[in-house]
Amino acid sequence: MKILHILNDGPTALSTGIIDVQKKDNEVKVVNLSGTSHAELVDEIFSHDKVISW
Repeated sequence: MKILHILNDGPTALSTGIIDVQKKDNEVKVVNLSGTSHAELVDEIFSHDKVISW
């Protein structure tokens, strides 16, 4: 499964822990909103099976 994590305020201990666990069995990508354009974000959202926003 392709999972996208969108970090609104940067990583936290909880988000980092969950992402690390998910990386074992899934293709995981992490995007920080401060460095991503809206067009890039929309493309990423539609190319993943699951999207989690922190």
